[in-house]
Amino acid sequence: MNSKLNRTKQFLKKPVKILLIIAGTFFIGIGIIGIFVPILPTTPFLLISVALYARSSKKFYDWLINNRFLGIYIKNYREGKGIPLRIKIFAITLLWISIGCSAFFAVDIFWVRIILGIIAVGVTIYIISIRSKNKNKTVVPG
Repeated sequence: MNSKLNRTKQFLKKPVKILLIIAGTFFIGIGIIGIFVPILPTTPFLLISVALYARSSKKFYDWLINNRFLGIYIKNYREGKGIPLRIKIFAITLLWISIGCSAFFAVDIFWVRIILGIIAVGVTIYIISIRSKNKNKTVVPG
């Protein structure tokens, strides 16, 4: 009976691993989009991906951790480093441009414009509250 149970577990392991890899890849995609869209965070999605890969594939996990562009987000998070000041300024500027354009050119409902403004203020406060990375300790990807 135990051997049958073990075979069933082994049979179920592979599909679960495949689903975890697919989910991890999906969240990497969202994280990459977050690099360019200021309202969408990058690091949390990459952390989800690394957790999914850690449970499913050492190969994908190692690739993500050591990735020249994406790995730096995870390393900075693990080491408790902040965000470079120029990235903060860029993110806040892009946030206000994108929400401002949406509020004035794409939305006609006044209360939706107010909500967009509140979101912009909230995200701005959050970005400002994150510790700025010391320029002397900046880790260059690569």
